[in-house]
Amino acid sequence: MKRIILILLFLLSLTSIHSQTVIGKYAGEFLAIGVGGRALGMGSVQTAIVNDVTAGYWNPAGLALLNYPQVALMHEEHFGNLVNYNYGAVAIPYANDMSFGLSVMRISVDGIPDSRDAGLDIRANPVPRGQYQNFYRLDYSKIAEFSNADWVAYLTFAKRHSENFYWGANVKLISRSLAEYNALGIGFDVGVIYIPIENLFLGANIQDVTTTLVAWSTGRNELITPTAKVGAAYSLKIFGGTITPALDLDLRFENRRYASTFNVGPVSFDARAGVEFNYKNIFAVRTGYNDVKQFTIGAGIFLPKLQVDYSFARFSQSQIERLPDTHRISLIITLEQPKFLRDGI
Repeated sequence: MKRIILILLFLLSLTSIHSQTVIGKYAGEFLAIGVGGRALGMGSVQTAIVNDVTAGYWNPAGLALLNYPQVALMHEEHFGNLVNYNYGAVAIPYANDMSFGLSVMRISVDGIPDSRDAGLDIRANPVPRGQYQNFYRLDYSKIAEFSNADWVAYLTFAKRHSENFYWGANVKLISRSLAEYNALGIGFDVGVIYIPIENLFLGANIQDVTTTLVAWSTGRNELITPTAKVGAAYSLKIFGGTITPALDLDLRFENRRYASTFNVGPVSFDARAGVEFNYKNIFAVRTGYNDVKQFTIGAGIFLPKLQVDYSFARFSQSQIERLPDTHRISLIITLEQPKFLRDGI
């Protein structure tokens, strides 16, 4: 019942807004879930170390590290089965120093109760839409359902500037829908990866660098403010494999304060940490802790031309009402044949 009333009030707020532009606090949160089983297993730490097709999301500069075309697919049960989350991407190296990519995500919540036509007044007469002041109770037989779906497409370009410096950029196209309401948006990301010495990786990615506009059919325009992501990682040889501890830090300017790891006035900081042990590109194990207080673990298996990654995330047991666990499975297919090898390699 409480869920139905909250949704009803939210839809009412949409219909009562007339052409206004606001900085939407958390307006870009649906873009922050992340992609790839490797990433989630490491606590979503990827800014400095991403070097595969998923770089189109994490840091576009990492796409320049590809030497073969790749395709990625992912399905996630986010918060149990509450959110359906799917992702697909393709990346192609071009010439000896460039790469192009396309990434598509769909995030949806289905089966949301729609009670807008189910209201009754005190005399059990139907309450027309918009006359919520006369609402007394619900006629449950008239409750319908609708979906909330978000589509995001990233068009990525990346280039190797030198042997230790890479840069890239995204054009980001957004389509959102909630019942009969919809929105369109466009934004841009820019990123760099720098390798100052062997095995040390530094990265930065500014998402929504020009501020992303999302325009709703109701007349409401939401602005997604920039998020600056910086990261560092170092790889060590150990036990016949490679262990890579990594750290990411997100800087946001939405005045999140207590909803962040820490803040300085309106600027908030969210930290994530992760570590991966890769044994000779045969298998990998991972663990991490992300910015929403989830402990994560994961593993990957490297087969000829195919990488399979699984990850699991759980909120802290100390929380009174812990949200359901999150499972993620992803595949990366690499067209590792001589005819597809990047020029000059």
